Amino acid sequence: MRYLIIGNSAAAVGAVEAIRHYDRQSAITIVADEPHHVYSRPLISYLLGGTVDETRMHYRPEDFYERNDVETMLGVEVTQIDVRAKTVSLAGGGQVGYDRLLISTGGKPFVPPLPGADLLGVYTFTTWQDARRIDHYIDDNRVESALVVGGGLIGLKTTEALIERGIAVTIVELADRILSTTFDRTASKMAESILRQHQVEARTGTTVEEIIGRTGRVDHAVLRDGERIDCDLVLFAIGVRPNTGLIPADSGIAIERGICVDRHMQTTIDDVYAAGDCVQAYDMLIDACRPIAIWPNAYRQGYVAGCNMAGVDKRYEGSFPMNSIEVCGVPTISVGLTDPPRDEDYEIIDKYDRDALVYKKLVLYHNQLVGAIFVGDIDRAGIYTGLIRDGVDVRPFKEHLLSGSFGLISLPRDLRKHMVVGEGIEV
Repeated sequence: MRYLIIGNSAAAVGAVEAIRHYDRQSAITIVADEPHHVYSRPLISYLLGGTVDETRMHYRPEDFYERNDVETMLGVEVTQIDVRAKTVSLAGGGQVGYDRLLISTGGKPFVPPLPGADLLGVYTFTTWQDARRIDHYIDDNRVESALVVGGGLIGLKTTEALIERGIAVTIVELADRILSTTFDRTASKMAESILRQHQVEARTGTTVEEIIGRTGRVDHAVLRDGERIDCDLVLFAIGVRPNTGLIPADSGIAIERGICVDRHMQTTIDDVYAAGDCVQAYDMLIDACRPIAIWPNAYRQGYVAGCNMAGVDKRYEGSFPMNSIEVCGVPTISVGLTDPPRDEDYEIIDKYDRDALVYKKLVLYHNQLVGAIFVGDIDRAGIYTGLIRDGVDVRPFKEHLLSGSFGLISLPRDLRKHMVVGEGIEV
């Protein structure tokens, strides 16, 4: 068997470890356009901020490829997949054949087409290489102010890194508030308040229309409403889209919002699998498939794909959005459906302590927990996540859900035993 994996991140690691669990003999080849040993992508903001150095970036030990007998072709771009010939074409010429293929090409950062986007000092921020380029630009040009385009999770982690570098930051967000897809209005306003305490300004309900340069470098940006924002650096952190560009339209591989996969992570073509940010996989809360660009999901999907590539039947049980982020030192977690439509079938239980900067919110649907937000105090978030994942009827302990004493001991004995000795809870 010849296994070929395109991409070299969490999904690829999951696939390698699954394949090698069942098949120690067959050849595995990884082709990836990034030149680095597999690294933890969520750490790039800490690398830029200087709180993590490059020695701590690796997601697996230095000998990971050797121990698993993996041939690597790093820094090599795949240009096209031929599912009929079972080959992939490489930039600069050459092809690699396969018997079973995993596409784990991740997401591609979105940059809107606007004047000035090609100036020096304009970057995206999703890779280790991005962090290095931005770091050098900051040092070489004595950057004092930056404009971050996008007020989502990537935008806030980018902002936090720049704050650590002593750079004044302005965030521009098209929605009417930051973290609008992750938080409700209360939590978003809390995040904005925390950022203001660190001299971060937020412009919401608008976007960048043009970036103006001087001597070929960023000088300022003009917003939709005409406001001028002086800045030495512009970082686009709007988000990522599934990277599906190397798949030919006539390949037979179905693509909607991402690559379509079944519960075995197989595409619509035999022997071709996909996992990670490039796919739309099963979301158990909405009972439908959609992209959820989260690191732990990518690993799990890759592991399921690897099992099935090795001939072992394993199903992806599904996932739901889970995000854990610190906003300038204040911990936050959001899980599942956090801002449901106004509907009598949804019930909200919340607790807000403005002075202590603590907010907790639970979203219930027909007495099942389907979403949660925690700001400032994230204790027991794993228990709530487990209740969401398992679809537990919370009526027997509903009145205690947000009490200070709520914990595993509050749950019925049978459920408590399952949570303690079962598969466990990950946050």
